[in-house]
Amino acid sequence: MNQARPIKIIQVIARMNVGGPAVIVAELMRGLNPAKFQVVLMTGFCAGDEADYLDEVARDIPVTRINGLGRSVSAIEDIKSFFTLVRLIREYKPDIIHTHTAKAGVLGRVAGLIAYPSAMRVHTYHGHLLHGYFTAWKTQIVIVIEKLLATFSAALIAIGNQVQEDLLAVRIGKVKKYTVIFPGLDKLGSQSKSSAKDELVLEHNKTYIVFVGRLTQIKRPDRLIEIARHLKVKHPLVELLIGGAGEKSAEIQEIAKKESLPVVFLGWRNDIGRILSAADIAVLCSDNEGIPLTLIQASQAGLPIVSTNVGSVRDIVVDGETGILTEVNSNGLIHAIDELLSDPEKLARFGRAGKERAEALFSLQGMIDAHEKLYSQVIKKKD
Repeated sequence: MNQARPIKIIQVIARMNVGGPAVIVAELMRGLNPAKFQVVLMTGFCAGDEADYLDEVARDIPVTRINGLGRSVSAIEDIKSFFTLVRLIREYKPDIIHTHTAKAGVLGRVAGLIAYPSAMRVHTYHGHLLHGYFTAWKTQIVIVIEKLLATFSAALIAIGNQVQEDLLAVRIGKVKKYTVIFPGLDKLGSQSKSSAKDELVLEHNKTYIVFVGRLTQIKRPDRLIEIARHLKVKHPLVELLIGGAGEKSAEIQEIAKKESLPVVFLGWRNDIGRILSAADIAVLCSDNEGIPLTLIQASQAGLPIVSTNVGSVRDIVVDGETGILTEVNSNGLIHAIDELLSDPEKLARFGRAGKERAEALFSLQGMIDAHEKLYSQVIKKKD
């Protein structure tokens, strides 16, 4: 390739719903050196129960929208979006097609192979669909498809060590194709606990355990309800603070209201720094994860973390040093929360250690530099 011109890259993601993949893609769009990389974003639309990151936060990011490339699976709409991708790829003639999330990973890589086979295909696994999503036979189909796609991918990115290990364990891709690139985040906008509580209309004499994320089945918001029931009985001055929404929102709000549980629902917000500044402990109760950015942000805010030990959470949380990792059940989470609430010194120590770890491992510039290096290596392979 002629290095006198920038490397042309298409970023393809199914939808930019508020969450980790959208944040990473947006930061790449903003942060890649424009003298070396010319980047365009192609994505679908969010569902009605999702907040769109491009509308809520990243309004500065130029985007090409593709109908049908969203969350839902529809044979007709997926075929239409596939042929739109084929047309756009032929028009743009990229050097690299970088896909994100499962659906875009399939459609984008196949479309690239057909429309412009000389483009190098890169895919990021922001997590995987191996646990907690499908029945055993459907999971096997996913594995077969991903194995095939990996064979004509120039490079594979895993956002955490465990994510890479899980994929290699079922023989998706060869180890030489993988690079682990941790998510990188800008410094969190924080404020005093007192002012944050005032602005969120929270009580100053109470301790708050915060969950930030999508209220979907894989995140197991039912476990938040179990935690709230425990707090109501055992810790009358402790409440749950929930920032986020999703298809389970109405259900858990109805339960919380009916049982008068100590839960404050904030919905989707773009002031996560304020929410975390008001809190004392961060919690995650998922059945499966990639490497959740909200826990990185919680660490940036100096919060100790209680989380189920899933996915690459352990890349963020060092058990017994920056937080507590539990078995994948409510009882483990509740026991860990009790442990931290009973030991203020440990709570503070974990928070300090987590903040230092976040600053060392999850810098925004580090993530951008790692992608630029990988893109340059991929182009050298092409030459």
